[in-house]
Amino acid sequence: MTRQVDVAIVGAGSAGLYAMSQVKAAGKNFVLIDGGELGTTCARVGCMPSKALIQIAEDFHRRKIFKREGIEGGDNLTITTADAMEHVEDLRDTFVDRVLSNSVDQMGDELITANAHFIAPGILEADGEQIHAEKIILATGSSPIVPNSWREFGDSIVTTDEFFEMGDLPESMAIIGLGVIGLELGQSLHRLGVRTVGIDQVDTIAGLTDPETAKTATDLLSKEMTLWLGHAANIQSLDNGQLQVSCGDNKITVDKVLVCMGRRPTLENLQLDKAGIRCNDQGIPDYDPHTMQITGQPVFIAGDNNGDRPLLHEAGDEGTIAGLNASAASIRRFRRKTPFSITFSDPNIVSVGLSYAELDLGATAIASISLAPVGRALIMGRNRGLIRLYANKQDGTLLGASLVMAQGEHLGHLLAWSIEQQMTVLQMLEMPFYHPVLEEALQPVLRTLLSECNIQTTIPAGLRLLEN
Repeated sequence: MTRQVDVAIVGAGSAGLYAMSQVKAAGKNFVLIDGGELGTTCARVGCMPSKALIQIAEDFHRRKIFKREGIEGGDNLTITTADAMEHVEDLRDTFVDRVLSNSVDQMGDELITANAHFIAPGILEADGEQIHAEKIILATGSSPIVPNSWREFGDSIVTTDEFFEMGDLPESMAIIGLGVIGLELGQSLHRLGVRTVGIDQVDTIAGLTDPETAKTATDLLSKEMTLWLGHAANIQSLDNGQLQVSCGDNKITVDKVLVCMGRRPTLENLQLDKAGIRCNDQGIPDYDPHTMQITGQPVFIAGDNNGDRPLLHEAGDEGTIAGLNASAASIRRFRRKTPFSITFSDPNIVSVGLSYAELDLGATAIASISLAPVGRALIMGRNRGLIRLYANKQDGTLLGASLVMAQGEHLGHLLAWSIEQQMTVLQMLEMPFYHPVLEEALQPVLRTLLSECNIQTTIPAGLRLLEN
């Protein structure tokens, strides 16, 4: 059986669905092909269920400051983890249902629920059907990385693909990999009463390169949960069914290991070579991130499977760009947004714009403030952390930020928008700052940055003269 279409989209995750919306809007004949579980990684096993667990853990953890506020009885509060996980799963199912109802539930034969692979340039095969497509969009997502030698431990090894199906939490768990998801789930598990240790072979957490925020984040998180950094983890099975995990000179016996070592783009089964597509040393085809087109091919790649920016808002943009260009007679290049990432630990860990490692330190002004004296943070009982801002010394343009702070997700957005608008430190000081809010902590940092930049002003920073 053969089918001819204008556009074939392989993968019904976030990037694929965004691409489909553009292809449909252009009136193109298309198919959407996916042989896995529908509902997107974000809704099923990523952003959304993890935030549900984090919220439960934060609510339960909050009881520890009740006494100082005059609230009695906090020590008597308990949690039933099976019920907590059931709540997380219920919310997860709601999120997945919403995705499906808004995307594929009403589709007819345009949806092919099977895995696809190339059999020739421009020709895919899925469930015995050949699909001839003028343009093809690859949005097959990613899968968790687990060392092959650890797979022999079976169900004792858990990734985020299985975590939200556990039904209840174990008594003890090691988290290997302290990037975003490892930190988020590790801290939540600890707060919910699971004996937890977090392990990473590097000396920093959450991918931080700024030495000051990296130290602050490590110091704060290690006061709450055990962190073993700087050595690779080794796992051995014990006769009682538990696992012994070692890291350097440290050892722990646990019921399960949560592996959070990143995700690998799922391209290997597409048989790209039959389409004349070659991969680079990272296993990814060379492509233009401003068009999403694979070099020299009528094929586009978007979302986690290109290994560039594995975040939902980026997948949405990439899918949209791929869908637009796959539907158009000519290719257009699009500007990408300011890099922005959030680890929803407590405190949040946020990176915006250029990272410390990307700065020209000789041409950059850097200023910081501790959250300790910030009034609103003190009232909240969350005055731990650090704000670090980077600006161009010559003209004062804000370049980036590294934050470790409560509710940093909100301030991170304001800073990302400022960088996107290419605002200067002086322009930012001219914005209103309410009192008392966490955002007003920016003012002294911005004033310090201003003093280090080559900017002259005849009136106090923050004021603007009326024009006649």
